[in-house]
Amino acid sequence: MSRVRTRIAPSPTGFPHVGTAYIALFNLCFARQHGGQFILRIEDTDQVRSTLESENQILSSLRWLGLNWDEGPDVGGPHAPYRQSERSAIYRKHADDLVKAGHAFHCFCDNHRLEELRARQTAAKETIGYDGLCMSLSEAEVQRRLAAGESSVIRMKVPREGVCEIDDMLRGRIEIEWAQVDMQVLLKADGLPTYHLANVVDDHLMEITHVIRGEEWINSAPKHLLLYKYFGWTAPVLCHMPLLRNPDKSKLSKRKNPTSITYYERMGYLPQAMLNYLGRMGWSMPDEREKFTLDEMISHFDISRVSLGGPTFDVAKLSWLNGQWLKEMPLPDFMHAFQQWAVNTDYLSKVAKQIQPRIETLSEAVNWAGFFFAGQVGVTADKLAHKKLSPDEVKKVLQFGLWELEKVMLWNHETVGATLQRISNAMGVKLRDFMAPYFVAIAGSSSSTPVMEAMAILGPDLSFHRLRHGVEALGGLSKNEQSEWQKEWQALPRE
Repeated sequence: MSRVRTRIAPSPTGFPHVGTAYIALFNLCFARQHGGQFILRIEDTDQVRSTLESENQILSSLRWLGLNWDEGPDVGGPHAPYRQSERSAIYRKHADDLVKAGHAFHCFCDNHRLEELRARQTAAKETIGYDGLCMSLSEAEVQRRLAAGESSVIRMKVPREGVCEIDDMLRGRIEIEWAQVDMQVLLKADGLPTYHLANVVDDHLMEITHVIRGEEWINSAPKHLLLYKYFGWTAPVLCHMPLLRNPDKSKLSKRKNPTSITYYERMGYLPQAMLNYLGRMGWSMPDEREKFTLDEMISHFDISRVSLGGPTFDVAKLSWLNGQWLKEMPLPDFMHAFQQWAVNTDYLSKVAKQIQPRIETLSEAVNWAGFFFAGQVGVTADKLAHKKLSPDEVKKVLQFGLWELEKVMLWNHETVGATLQRISNAMGVKLRDFMAPYFVAIAGSSSSTPVMEAMAILGPDLSFHRLRHGVEALGGLSKNEQSEWQKEWQALPRE
C-alpha cells in the first residue's frame, strides 16, 4: 500500500466547529498510526459565504487543540495551492475533459425550469433530481448556444439503472440505487466547481489514500466513485464516521449546544481535555481508560474500534473530564494554563480597553471585567424586568435578535451593532429599550461596558449561549411559540 495520506477539508463559512475537530482528530490519528501524512485543505468554492476571517479562526482553533498538519495553506507543500479558490483552472480543465469524453454535458436550464421540475416531482412523490433534458442536445446545438453567450453549467451523467456498491471501512458494503443519484452540477455558471468535482480532483491530485469523513456524505459517495471511474483513477478508501449528537440524540446543533471550538477555549477548557473527549466520541482505548493524551490515542489507534452508534456530545461530561485534567496537573502547569487563559494578552487588551475609562482603582476592574471571564452571569426573570416591555416582549426582543445574529457571517462590533439596530427598527422598538435586556443577558447587569462591543469581544457562541439562557430565564419557547415567532420574525420588514 502507498504511504497513507488523509485530509481534513473545512469550509471557511462560519465559526470553527467541534465536528470539524472531531473528524480532523480521527484523520490525524489514522495517518500517524500508519506513519503517514495529514493534510489540511480549504474548500472555499462558496465565494459568497467564505471569509478569510473564518479560515484564520479554523486554522487557529485546530492549532490550539494540537491538531497539526503536514501540508496546508499556511505551511505549503508539494501539492499547493491548498485553497480551492486558487485552483479554478484545474477544475475547469477536468470538467472539460469529462465533457469531451462524454461523461458530462452542458446544461442550459434556468432556475425557473428547475423549480418547476422540482415542484412537479414533489407533487408526484418522485425522486427529486435533474431529468436529463439537456443531455440530448446535439453537439452543434450546444456549441451554438455557448457561442451565443447562453449561461450554462456542466453536469455529470449518471446511470439510471443498477446499483452503486460502496465499500466502507466501518460499514462494509453499502448499496445505493443509481436512480436515486442526481445528475450533479460539477461546474457552476460562474466557472467555479461544486464541492463534488473539486473534492474528487483534489483528493486525487493530492494523493489522498483514505477519505475519513462524516456519515452525512454517504449519499454523495456514488457521485464521487463515478467520477473516479470516469477519470480512470483509483478511488481512495472510504470511511464514514458517525455524526456527533446532542444528549437528546438530535444532530449536534448550535441551537442546543455551543458548537464553536473558540467557545470552549474562551470558557477555560483545556485543549488536551477537549481532544481527549473528542477521542471518546464513538471510540475507546483498548483498556477503556477515560483519560488519555493525543500521543496515547495515536499509539493505540485502531479505526475498527469506532462504534457506529451516534456519539453523544455532552457538555456536562466534557466539563467533568476537563476537571480531571485540571485536578491532576502539576501546580506549575496549572498556573501556566490559568495564566495563558486569564491573562491572554490579545483578549485582555480588548477587555482592558472597555474598562479603563470606567474605573478609579484597579480593584474595581474585577467587577467591571468579571462577565468577560464568566460562563453564566446569573440572569433571572427579575433582572430582565423592563419598565416599558412585558416579559413576553422582552423574551421576543432577545429571541428575534438571537435569530438575526445567527445569520451574521463576520462577527465584529460593526456587524453586531448593525444587526441589532436593524431588528430593533423592524420590531418598532426604540434601540434604548431594545438593548436593555441585552445588557442583562450578556453582562448580568443593566450597568456594564457597551454591550455591542462586549458581544464582539465575547464572540458569537458565548453571546448566543447567554442570550438563550436569558430566553430560558423568561420561560423559554414552547413548540407553538417557536413556530409562530419564527414566522413573525421572518415577516418583519428589513431595509
